Amino acid sequence: MNEPIRRARTGERREQILDVALRLFGERGAGSVTTRQIAQAVGISQPSLYAHFATADAIADELCVRAFDVLHTRFEAMAAAVTDPWDRLDALGRAYIEFGLEHPDMYRIAFMPTRQMQPPQGMTFDLETTDPGLAAGLRAFASLRDTIATIRGGDDGEGPVIAQTIWALVHGLTSLLISKPYFPWAQRERLIAEVLIMARVHLASRRIA
Repeated sequence: MNEPIRRARTGERREQILDVALRLFGERGAGSVTTRQIAQAVGISQPSLYAHFATADAIADELCVRAFDVLHTRFEAMAAAVTDPWDRLDALGRAYIEFGLEHPDMYRIAFMPTRQMQPPQGMTFDLETTDPGLAAGLRAFASLRDTIATIRGGDDGEGPVIAQTIWALVHGLTSLLISKPYFPWAQRERLIAEVLIMARVHLASRRIA
């Protein structure tokens, strides 16, 4: 009887740590937050935090994976609902921007990190184990990449750079709106529409003949 209760409380504590860490990372940047600060904000001891996460980087990795999983879920829903690939391109771009604006702290940990992952000396760089956040990001990116491949109607080796260019385009607007909220921006919907038009125009100019 007591064991299920204990596990439930353990799960709740883990979620509490993640929630608090996400807020602190959003305020200060993941590279500037320590496990001691997270534990103090949660109201637990540092050893108690270590029962759930070994390092602040481990917390950041978990949050990064979760952020990309949320975005990936949105992308999959768009891919299933929008059959026309051009319309799907617009839908994916808009879903990306809306995700960032609705969840700025999640967006920062996924796309605007303040720490850099480097593989240990002599270790093979395996995405799933060395940088699970990047692996999750690539799964989300695949939705855009595959849509662009469908529109282009073939593969001449240029698909990845085109997909990354369009990703960078929507990322630029999203990150600016998040990081510079007091800039005198034009009407937000107009900005989003213009960026999506730019993505269409760029892709149309690079279609395989």
